[in-house]
Amino acid sequence: MFTDNLRENAEQLLIHCRRLSFKISTAESCTGGLIASCITSCTGSSSVFERGYITYSNEAKEELLDVSLTTLQSFGAVSEEVAIEMAEGALINAKTNLSLAVTGVAGPGGGTSLKPVGLVFIACASEDAGDTKCQKFNFPGNREEIRLATVEQAISLGLEVLRKNI
Repeated sequence: MFTDNLRENAEQLLIHCRRLSFKISTAESCTGGLIASCITSCTGSSSVFERGYITYSNEAKEELLDVSLTTLQSFGAVSEEVAIEMAEGALINAKTNLSLAVTGVAGPGGGTSLKPVGLVFIACASEDAGDTKCQKFNFPGNREEIRLATVEQAISLGLEVLRKNI
């Protein structure tokens, strides 16, 4: 399911977390647990991976990740603001050092002119990195391609944040 390159990046993420004695959590909407699956497909992931939240509904984002109802109503579930709150909520609620969060429109339906299919926001929060980083993407392809591209970019963002701590 995951490419060799993606698995290698996930393994690097785990190696960096071990060096820093970091624990990881994930908060996923459009990927439905694929980031957690990719990380936990690596040998030894249990020493680093704490937990993952799959929060498809707005209610789940509010209840499990403390995403503000005001933020959801003002910006919508697929937004930079929600991705950041998801990442920060996972970091705090899971008591981890690093969290990855994603929200987007994987398709084939659900897109609008303002939020088309392929629009994804990926956020990474770390207790040592200061401000939560968030990136916006417009991925091409079908549902599977968009979801896998999201996993790849989320792992890359996590690596980028961790490398600044080493």
